[in-house]
Amino acid sequence: MQTMSRFDFTPYRRSTVGFDRVFDLLENQARLNAGDNYPPFNISRRGEDNYRITLAIAGFRPQDIDITAQQNLLVVQGRKRDEAEDGSELIHVGIANRGFERRFELADFVRVERADLADGLLIIDLVREVPDAMKPRKIAVGGVGQLSAVLSSSDDDDNQTASAA
Repeated sequence: MQTMSRFDFTPYRRSTVGFDRVFDLLENQARLNAGDNYPPFNISRRGEDNYRITLAIAGFRPQDIDITAQQNLLVVQGRKRDEAEDGSELIHVGIANRGFERRFELADFVRVERADLADGLLIIDLVREVPDAMKPRKIAVGGVGQLSAVLSSSDDDDNQTASAA
């Protein structure tokens, strides 16, 4: 018997502004993963901007796996093999070799760096690379008199740069 749990985020939506996408992602992920937990996986942080997804997919070969990264979505698919490795007839199949599809929502600026399959584990390394223009920067706060001096010196720098060109 399979039980399905549903999370209702409505009370939390009322008290937040701009987090609709986050709640939509949580609800979608809960809905997608409610019925099937195969293959099991771990997600670990390996540094400030490095992450690793490890999926337990024993019995799959590299050519049986498709990994697709598009925008903020990572999709890992495994194709099922019906025949025995050596061409013999299978009398009993006890080793799971069913196909699967696992989806992961990625944050902005996260890209797949590499994927390796070893010892029945698919390891996908992810890196977050925020463009310099998007990184936070410190803004110095000066007094009222200093603001006009800073603005006029930056205008002078712009004029010198333009005249040098």
